[in-house]
Parts: sequence; structure tokens; C-alpha cells
Amino acid sequence: MPVFWLDDNEISFPSPDQATPEGVLAIGGDLSPVRLLYAYQLGIFPWFNEDDPILWWSPDPRFVLFPDELVVAKSMRPYFNQGKFKATLDQDFEGVMRGCQQQYRPGQGGGSWITEDMIAAYSTLHRSGFAHSVEVWEGEELVGGLYGLSLGKVFFGESMFARRSNASKFGFISLVQKLRKLNFWLIDCQQETPHLGSLGARAIPRTQFCETLKKNEAEDTLIGSWANLLK
Repeated sequence: MPVFWLDDNEISFPSPDQATPEGVLAIGGDLSPVRLLYAYQLGIFPWFNEDDPILWWSPDPRFVLFPDELVVAKSMRPYFNQGKFKATLDQDFEGVMRGCQQQYRPGQGGGSWITEDMIAAYSTLHRSGFAHSVEVWEGEELVGGLYGLSLGKVFFGESMFARRSNASKFGFISLVQKLRKLNFWLIDCQQETPHLGSLGARAIPRTQFCETLKKNEAEDTLIGSWANLLK
């Protein structure tokens, strides 16, 4: 399959079903808020290395979590029952992104795909009320968290980090439980990981994912700070 070069002056993408078997759909463009929001609306996301052109992805299958299928292991219950951690929303968006940037991941080497341009772009979306963070605190210390975008009834997870055992799981579970109460349809996890699989995420065909996103266009987006949602 060909990989498409994007026109810097036009906000458009080829159909996701034209991605390569690895999931690469297009190269180029920019990380402007308009382009990013349009990409996520179509089920496309950027993922690239520092100093490389922007790569846009639409993998098949897609790894997602349906909120009603969330799995909370018995080992996680003391963290909630005993208040070992506290979760907040939209209290330190850049701090969460930098925590994800600094998180060691096997095979990643010394760099991170969360570049300074990515931090700037998603921070702009955060200030616009579309990108959100979950912070996990141990006392006054930020020990874990995750961030992503929200459109309609879908939350598009981007990355998570933990400086304490199970901190990222605590944040993810806290978010999903809240989104379930808000009748969210699914959480996009992008690509399969054992960590997310243990929480109940599973692979679905890209066609099913894109059909859900098409229906999602008619849903209202909860725009603005989510700081009070976990209170």
C-alpha cells in the first residue's frame, strides 16, 4: 500500500482503510489543532520520532476498551479502599505529558516519541478543552497519570506513566469508572499492550472502530476543564 504525503495547506486525510499493514497512513502535515481534531475524528493519530516527518497511523485491528468491560483486579482494590493514591483531572496536564515522555519503555532507547512539538500541540488542545489529563498523587507527589483527547462519547488515550507500582492503572481505572457514568462508548487504546489487556481492553476491526466514530460525530463533546468530574 502507498503512504500518502499530506498537503501542508489542506486539512485532509486519505481513507483509513488505505493504511499499510503496519498501520501507517500518511506522512507530513502539521500538528495544528484543526488537523489533530480532524484526524482523531477519523480514527487517525500521529506517532513519530524526533527530527522525523510526522507519521499518521490507523492500525487494524484497533485496541479499545468498552467501559462496561473494565477489569479491576483484586490486587487493585486496596489502592481504592485504603486511599493509597488520589486521582485528579486536568490539574497538571504538562506534568503528565512530561511524565509520559520520561517513562522508560523497553526498546525505546534513549528517546521518546513525545517531542516538544507534541507537548506544545496537545497543550494547546488542553487549553481549548479537548485534551485532558488524569493525575495520580501520593501525597503531594505526582506518581502517575495519563492523557488523551475527548470527542463525543469516545476518549482517545495517548500515553500513561507510573513512578509507583500500579499508579497508571489506578488513574486509568478512575477515569474509566467516571466515563462509564457519563455514558462514554469506548476508550481508544490504539495498539495492544499486556498492561491495557489486563484491564479489559481488546482488539476490534478497524471497520467497526471507524463506524463507531462516524456515529460519534452526532454526539456532543464535553469541552472544557474536567477538574470537577472526579469530585
